[in-house]
Order: sequence, then structure tokens, then C-alpha cells
Amino acid sequence: MQKTLVLVKPDGVQRGLIGTVISRFENRGLRLAAAKFMWVSPELAANHYAVHQGKSFYDALIKFITSAPVMAMVWTGPDAITAVRQTIGKTKATEADPGTIRHDYALTTRYNICHASDSPENAEAEIALWFKPEELVEWKRASEDWIYE
Repeated sequence: MQKTLVLVKPDGVQRGLIGTVISRFENRGLRLAAAKFMWVSPELAANHYAVHQGKSFYDALIKFITSAPVMAMVWTGPDAITAVRQTIGKTKATEADPGTIRHDYALTTRYNICHASDSPENAEAEIALWFKPEELVEWKRASEDWIYE
């Protein structure tokens, strides 16, 4: 099973969309492996967004992600990274497909509800940044035999 990190960002938290986001992934057939509601420290934000350091939007990105709590989660499933990113939609909300989280709940790129890992390498690094290994729960849902091949 593949694992991926998902963050319900401050805008999604402030708008009360945590449950909606979780429902979308559960309905898709993905399995929750870890979750924590937390404030993001400036250090964690800087590590998470290190790839954007020096870009014009970096400071605003750090200010935003630390402005309110986030819901950090790890989701698992076959091809979980692709499934999560399909469910969330394109980064630019006005280009996201109808039915995706970003299309249905966002209008801008900064306030686009969620972050999701974009590759297996980034998923592994991001999960390690946000969660300790013992915080990940391995389990199997009884219905998975009807969802996974």
C-alpha cells in the first residue's frame, strides 16, 4: 500500500471542511493511517516548504500555514498519491475539475483547502517530517476486499 501526506490547511480548518475532506477520502476507498490537529511551527513550515525558499510567495506561504491550525493526515491505499491528488484537484482552484475538493470549495491558489504529496519520494519525506513512525497505525478495514483488487 502506498502512503501519502494530506494537510487540511488553515483556510479549510477555518471553514469547517475537515470532515468533508476526510469523507471524500474515505468514500474513495482510502484508509486513514494517522491524523493530528496541530499548530504549525515556523520551523516545521520552513522545512516543509524549503523547496520554495527564495521565491516571491515564500514569506506569505509561511505566514499562511502558521496562521491557524491544520489537520495533518496520512492516507494509504493502492496508488494513494494519485488517488488523493485526483480527489483534491489541480493546485489552481479555478482549473480543478468539477467534483474535486478544490473545484467545489476553493477559488484561489493560496486558499485551496489542502496540500497533498506529489510523488512517492516527497510523500516519504513529508510523512517523516510531520509524523513519528509510531504515530502511523497499520490496520485493515473489513470492506477493503470489496474495494481493492
